[in-house]
Amino acid sequence: MLIIETLPLLRQHIRRARQEGKRIALVPTMGNLHDGHMKLVDEAKARADIVVVSIFVNPMQFDRADDLARYPRTLQEDCEKLKKRHADFVFAPAPADVYPQGTEESTYVDVPGISTMLEGASRPRPLPRRVYHRQQAVQSGAAGRLPALVRKDFQQLALIRKMVADMGYDIEIVGVPIVRAKDGLALSSRNGYLTADQRKIAPGLSKVMNTMAEQLSAKELNR
Repeated sequence: MLIIETLPLLRQHIRRARQEGKRIALVPTMGNLHDGHMKLVDEAKARADIVVVSIFVNPMQFDRADDLARYPRTLQEDCEKLKKRHADFVFAPAPADVYPQGTEESTYVDVPGISTMLEGASRPRPLPRRVYHRQQAVQSGAAGRLPALVRKDFQQLALIRKMVADMGYDIEIVGVPIVRAKDGLALSSRNGYLTADQRKIAPGLSKVMNTMAEQLSAKELNR
């Protein structure tokens, strides 16, 4: 497994693999990897010859500087996990490599409708900018032909799917089912922020959502 820190070097390896006719998958992450991320890697391995895992704590994903500062950076541990999963490349760029002109001067794609609804309606920072790193990886060709994204980030998944379709990229976007703990809580790198009491309560969210979905489905069937 090779750890790459610059986009030009990654493109060089990807270009070579594509010339050899190999199918390439990208798994975009912010690091601090857990079993949910490993499921993405496993799915990518099953579908592609070469798997690239990006690890980048994207400043555009955070609304507050203190949240960005405390987000866990566990690159060495992440690489050890990925090596055991037989990932081929880890792309771990610095912020200056991803945003050479700074975050506010970078170009991003706005997706009308999807960008401003749901999570996008309540976030201070526009949702298109929050997914800029994933978008950039897709556009640059680092993804090759097959980015793998978790369905937990449903709106981001929908946004990137529409962007790829509208821009005419020959890329397949694969949504992978959410991986949950035994009590039903979706795995997340931010679960570590929860106190013991909050962790006990958190699984109730998925139970309430499932109950609401069942009730709505039953209501539709009874119409």
